[in-house]
Amino acid sequence: MPIREEKGIEVKHVYKSFRTEAVLTDVSLRIRPGQIFGVVGNNGSGKTVLMKCICGFLQPDKGTILVNGQMIGKECDFPDRLGVIIETPGFIPNMSGYQNLKILAALKGRIGKKEIMETIRRVGLDPGMRKPVAKYSLGMRQRLGIAQAIMENPDVLILDEPFNGLDKTGVAQMRELLKELKAQGKSILLASHNAQDIEVLCDTVHVMEDKWEEEAEEQGGNTE
Repeated sequence: MPIREEKGIEVKHVYKSFRTEAVLTDVSLRIRPGQIFGVVGNNGSGKTVLMKCICGFLQPDKGTILVNGQMIGKECDFPDRLGVIIETPGFIPNMSGYQNLKILAALKGRIGKKEIMETIRRVGLDPGMRKPVAKYSLGMRQRLGIAQAIMENPDVLILDEPFNGLDKTGVAQMRELLKELKAQGKSILLASHNAQDIEVLCDTVHVMEDKWEEEAEEQGGNTE
């Protein structure tokens, strides 16, 4: 039996299709503690599908995924020490940011009011603000989404376009936050459409191939 590296993420020869459409084809990657690993590719290239497979939201057709030494879908359904932003973060609209995070934190009972408030401050929001999330700007919602991903001090972070809606100041602040988390030994998988995010933050980059472009080229079609 092969020796497992206990920490981080390991994806081994993963395939995933939806009906006749192959989205992931023989994807393998390794993300170690203290590393930010970038995935890049056009819409439809499979970045979000890969992230959902790592989180246990989707099961691959073939291959294995290990998070902190546990095989997803066999030894656990959802990785224990994992923080996630995939697509648009969803919150209860008529509640404040703090109230939303308090409800989420109660599911596992690992953190209390102090940790929640510290995390909200850490992402640049006011923990005492009573404004309901429905009245938050897109950037404020995104900061709150980052807060929910990091508030329980996870070992592994899966971040799908975490800077969406942030202005230049917000992007700079969140980049510094990710660098801090990396320095703390977190394993971070990051997808961003902004090439500068990838260049500034990532130690390693995996390019997701765009299947429909490949097919068009094989047929002599125009991919524009």
